[in-house]
Amino acid sequence: MNKRLMLFIALAALVLMTCVLAWAANDVPGSFEDPVVSKSYVDAKTTFSPIELKAGQRLIGKEGTEIILRSGEAAAIDNGENGVADLTSGVDLLSGHVVGQNHLLLVPRDDGRGIAALTDIWVLVRGDYTVQ
Repeated sequence: MNKRLMLFIALAALVLMTCVLAWAANDVPGSFEDPVVSKSYVDAKTTFSPIELKAGQRLIGKEGTEIILRSGEAAAIDNGENGVADLTSGVDLLSGHVVGQNHLLLVPRDDGRGIAALTDIWVLVRGDYTVQ
């Protein structure tokens, strides 16, 4: 090979390596591409919190909230069209339907769905919610 061709190949390889390194270094920690989160944030999003409700109180979940009834009696609260997903039984619980103890419930949207305490209850909740 002549020297010009070898010089061109070396320059092309150098440019390619520079581009690859610049692209790899572009993911800045804390950016959208490489988010940084704290341990407390991860714990809050991945662990269930025990909540006590008195008879008559309602727990209204936000989108993606998971609820497990641990003790007492509760009934589902629907949004007027669709219910709370009982993932354990594979059914949609409409308002008034009794929630089974230790069943995993999922609130699919932020539209007023949740559970109503018929007696004093304990639930495990993961996700955002309000108590009324």
